[in-house]
Parts: sequence; structure tokens; C-alpha cells
Amino acid sequence: MGREGYNRGMRYPLFAWFVMAACAVAAKPLQVYILVGQSNMEGHARVETIDYIGEDPATAPLLKRMLGPDGKPAAAKNVWISYHTGIGDKNGEGFGPLTTGYGSRQDPAKDGGKIGPEYTFGLAMERAGAGPVLLIKAAWGGKSLNYDFRSPGAGSYPRTKTDLEKDKHPLADAGHYYRLMMAHAKQVLANPGRVCPAYDPKEGYELAGFVWFQGFNDMVDGNFYPKQPKGQAGKRFTAYSDLLAALIRDVRKDLGAPKLPFVIGVMGVGGKDPGSEDNLAFREAMAAPADLPEFKGNVTAVRTAPFWDEKLGAIQDKKEKVRQMAFELKNKGKRSANADGKMTDAQQKAYLKDYEAKLITPEEAATLKRGASNAGYHYLGCAKTFALMGEAFAEASLRMRAAQK
Repeated sequence: MGREGYNRGMRYPLFAWFVMAACAVAAKPLQVYILVGQSNMEGHARVETIDYIGEDPATAPLLKRMLGPDGKPAAAKNVWISYHTGIGDKNGEGFGPLTTGYGSRQDPAKDGGKIGPEYTFGLAMERAGAGPVLLIKAAWGGKSLNYDFRSPGAGSYPRTKTDLEKDKHPLADAGHYYRLMMAHAKQVLANPGRVCPAYDPKEGYELAGFVWFQGFNDMVDGNFYPKQPKGQAGKRFTAYSDLLAALIRDVRKDLGAPKLPFVIGVMGVGGKDPGSEDNLAFREAMAAPADLPEFKGNVTAVRTAPFWDEKLGAIQDKKEKVRQMAFELKNKGKRSANADGKMTDAQQKAYLKDYEAKLITPEEAATLKRGASNAGYHYLGCAKTFALMGEAFAEASLRMRAAQK
């Protein structure tokens, strides 16, 4: 077993550490970070959207940090990753030096052409220079905390009336993905050298941090979190706060790391104004555990709404109007131009093309193509957003590590 704990980590504020990293020459234990969640931890930003980062003067420096001397996305020299994921029962592992392609994957062992927060998280840790880094990532799309990731300390899943009527959520499967995640982490830690050739058994490893980035499935779950009267959305997701606090305790207990720095990536799809009272209430419920006295200084909630690309979001909203219009035409909506059902397919297509041309300029269409590659619930599949989130998660982790010293 490697050396777990925090006796040899960062001793200086983050900005000073970056300056001193270039001078570090002594052998250091392997720094291990565990990244867990659902589809947004998987990451649905296609690599082709990375160049869009450079179009904004505010994020152009971020793009430079992501590129190698050849102008292409950099491959880390001192960071390795083990990624456990899958669809249905087809779970598996992909591992190797950190590069792009460790976002969402159809085949766990093959480059998926996407990035998630792991990419810039790892690059930031490499710049910090605290030693070789190993990322253990476990993520699956469409998974809830209340059922799929339910940890032991949360107790048995309370099946609802709907669960019983529809024979959903069998008790035996509650917490299945928590167990998968934990089993994978322990398997990798039992032999870090299998994944990370820079691992030195004499130096051992340190569990340096855990990042949790999940939430969408819980936010839209009206079964476990019943809708509340208007103005009372804040009461709807209090159970999520309790479940997340239990997860933090259980992760630390199961890994034997009682003060393991823990980052909560607070869901922020829709940006500063998502247009939903429930969305805003859920964000507060996600962030709430960081304010508990027991977690002071070792749990940080990182808000991701500021990283939502508002310009792309506005264009995407127009695309959604086009999709809605297509639906109305096809289904003879009462307020559509095809209310009488007399429009042919060719006429509908022409009408829709004209409607879109009036709504979205060619410049806007080109911008959306460069910067977005997925739906809104996946942060538009925008590499700029995922890159900003990855760096923010890394900085929060490093600050907690520094404070513990």
C-alpha cells in the first residue's frame, strides 16, 4: 500500500507554488486525484471546439496553456489517467498518459474525441509541479445520487409509490455505481505502477483530492424529489444536500483519508439565468455541504454557471425555437403554418429553412458550429466551458491542500 495522507504536499499559496514548481527536483510521492460523476464528468466537448477558446481575449491565455509547441492540444508529460466508464453492463477501463480523448467514450478503451474537466485539471496539476500525478476517473451518463451513486451512509433507498407501481429502482441495485467507483479506485491504488510508469514504490502515493461533478438526473427527478408549490423550490432538494454529505463521509471512510480535499462541481447549465426556479434551488442544495462545520476548509463548492458560454447559449436558444417549429409543423400544431395539415414535406422544409434564416444569421451559425458540439444539458459540448471548469476544480483542490499545510 502506498503512503496515504497529506504529510508531503503543498506548503505554499497557489501562486507561489506555480513559480517554484520549475525548481522542484526532489523525488515526490505520486499525487492521486479521483474524479467522479455523471455525463458532465464524462465530458461531451468535442476536441474540434478547442480552438474556439482562443476567440475570447479573456480565455486566449487558457488556450495557450492547453497547446503544445506544435500548436496542437498538449499531451501531459507527468500526468496519467485511469478512466472507468461504460454503457449498460459494458464497463471497462482506458488508461495512459493524459491527452485529449478521455471525455465521454462509447468504448472505454478507445479515444472518444472529446474532453471533460479532467484534461485541464490534469494539465494544471502538472504545472503545479507537486510530483507525478495520477487521475482516477469514474463516470457514467444518466446516473443519480439518490439511487445510482447512493453511498452506504445514506441508508437504504426509500422506494416511492411510483417505484413500486412500475417496479423500478430495486433495492439490490441502489448504490451500484458508488460501489463500482470505489472498487475501481482501490484496484488502481493497489498497483499504481500499472497505469503510471513514474510511480516510485519507495515514495508511495498521496490521496490528494476528490472531485464530484454530477446532478442533472437528480434535478429533473420528480419521483424522488416531488415538485413544490411555486416559491418553495428551496425545500425540494434538501435531501440531495444530505445525500452528498453522506457521500463525502463515505468516500473518506472507504479510502482511509478523513480530511481528503473534496471539490463539489456545482451544476451550472443555463448559466446565470437558467430560467428555472428549480435549477437555481438545486444549485444551492449542491453547494450546501461545503458550509457544514465538519467540512470547513476541506470541502469547496465550485460554481460552474459562470463558465457557461452565454453567447453560444443565446444562439442555441434560437436553434431550439427552430426545432420546436419543426415539431409544430410535423404535428399540425394549432398555431403553426401547418395547422390545417395541407403543407407537403417539401413545403415544410422550405418554410423551416426560411424561418431559421430569419432567426439565425450566418455568422451566428458559424459561431455555434465552432464552439458547441452537444446539447445544453452537456454545457453545449463547449471545450471552453469544460476547460475553465477543469482549471477551477484544480485550483480549488490545490488551495485546500495548501491550507492543510
